[in-house]
Amino acid sequence: MAGVRIVDITKVYAGGVVAVHKANLEVADREFVVLVGPSGCGKSTFLRMIAGLETITEGRIYIGDRLVNDLLPKDRNIAMVFQNYALYPHMTVRENLAFGLKIRKEPTAEIERRVREAAEILDILQLLDRKPGQLSGGQRQRVAVGRAIVRDPDVFLFDEPLSNLDAKLRVQMRAELSKLHRKLDATMIYVTHDQTEAMTMGNRIVVLKDGLIHQVAPPIEIYRHPIDKFVAGFIGSPPMNFITGRISGEGGSLYFDQSDFRVRVAAKQSEPLARYKGREIIMGIRPEDIYLQKYVGDDYPESQLDALVEVVEPVGAEMYVYFSAGKLKFVGRVTVREFIKVGETIRLVFDMSSAHFFDPASEKAVV
Repeated sequence: MAGVRIVDITKVYAGGVVAVHKANLEVADREFVVLVGPSGCGKSTFLRMIAGLETITEGRIYIGDRLVNDLLPKDRNIAMVFQNYALYPHMTVRENLAFGLKIRKEPTAEIERRVREAAEILDILQLLDRKPGQLSGGQRQRVAVGRAIVRDPDVFLFDEPLSNLDAKLRVQMRAELSKLHRKLDATMIYVTHDQTEAMTMGNRIVVLKDGLIHQVAPPIEIYRHPIDKFVAGFIGSPPMNFITGRISGEGGSLYFDQSDFRVRVAAKQSEPLARYKGREIIMGIRPEDIYLQKYVGDDYPESQLDALVEVVEPVGAEMYVYFSAGKLKFVGRVTVREFIKVGETIRLVFDMSSAHFFDPASEKAVV
């Protein structure tokens, strides 16, 4: 296995379209890193440059200690798993798994050993004599992963491999790929637009937008301490609520003022927010940090708000409740304890110790 080092890589397409701009990233040996971002952010281009399927406009890529800028994909010792599986329909599973090794003229006994080993790891031994048309989507995906495993590459690259699967199978395959990473102890770089996949699978997450890397950190760090408003809004479901207002001061305390409500800033946030006194700022609060007042009592009298219930979405053990208060609209995520009716007014409590604040000009996190 080997690590991957990306140094100032840029990709510019014809017409001056910049897909990736001055990106730097170091993936440690045996690490599982997930590239995540909205469609068109450059994540697949990023991966394809590592694979050698896209030329680099500027910068350097190292796999292990080798500079691979000018190496063909076949010479980089990487294996890539694609969204569409890319299996040969006329070949059996066994033949699909063995094809790359035969091209490399590996000994027959070695090919059979690697094919069987990969099939055992992925629990597809019973499928070796079937053709892709006889397999389910999940089984085809396992075969595609198996074809990568038999190559014994330095780095595994995954380009949205679960996008074609149904919701239940995606959850199952997420767990399978995470277990596979631990079993193989391999270096893996995984691309997805699904932030849930990113949060549940990666040792670290790389969040991209418009070809720029915004933040690289472990999942819990990304979630609790987003570096800017984009990361805060992209990671989390439902997304973080953003409210524009001003910081004011009264009686030694700071408050966040918006035309439809006023809440006191948590003491631990007062120092960094003091310089915004009298200025506009954006407050972000996650749906799970908005509570029903009847369950927390009056411990937070200066963080409460009466809001109208506009939409209720039951999602099993929780409900997503869409509220309005004047022109203010936001969503809360609450545990199902009682039936909440559309049209009723409910008193809420904002957990201000968990609130985030962002500079309106730079959109960088203040606290």
